[in-house]
Amino acid sequence: MKKQKVVLLGKGRVGKTSIFKRFLQNEFHDNEVTTIQPQYLEKQVKVNTEKVTLSIWDTAGQERFRGLNPLFYRNSKAAIMVYDITDQESLDSLEDWLAELKNQVGHKIVLMIVGNKSDLKKKRQVNIEDAENLAKKVGAQHFCVSAKTGENIDEMFHELAKRVMKFVKENKTPLNTTKSRRNFALVNDVETKKKKKKNNDGCC
Repeated sequence: MKKQKVVLLGKGRVGKTSIFKRFLQNEFHDNEVTTIQPQYLEKQVKVNTEKVTLSIWDTAGQERFRGLNPLFYRNSKAAIMVYDITDQESLDSLEDWLAELKNQVGHKIVLMIVGNKSDLKKKRQVNIEDAENLAKKVGAQHFCVSAKTGENIDEMFHELAKRVMKFVKENKTPLNTTKSRRNFALVNDVETKKKKKKNNDGCC
């Protein structure tokens, strides 16, 4: 299976780059510098007997850098929407990121809602039910992870790879055609809300 593009989205300082580096390089730095230029790396993931190469794009998250992002949505098959469990505003901001994703991509893609910093449970501000309800609303799966300890990072990406493989097989029409844009459900489409999904393999 060819490379499949995945974008990491969310406000600044939620740990997108840390998740990116933990999965791809098995590294973590407490004082990670805020990303101001999108970057990407690739990693092959084995799902049962098949392999898929995820091309993972870490996009600039600060509001003043958001204008850099639209070009990097192109041809995305999945989006990981990241919030910080110690920052309620970071979860609230995902509604805006989802709206931007819908505007830029225009078709159905695989979605993950991911709460980072699960190692800071005592500082939690986000009610897990609120995050799970948002995931259910948009047809996403919810995970809680810790880029610092590595908790649930590999599990989350493995589940993502499995869903991307299924998605690509079920939707073989090229994404850049007019026909495909009619056939794909939009992000946040009513049809996705009706589907019953297993909501949380990586509970906070």
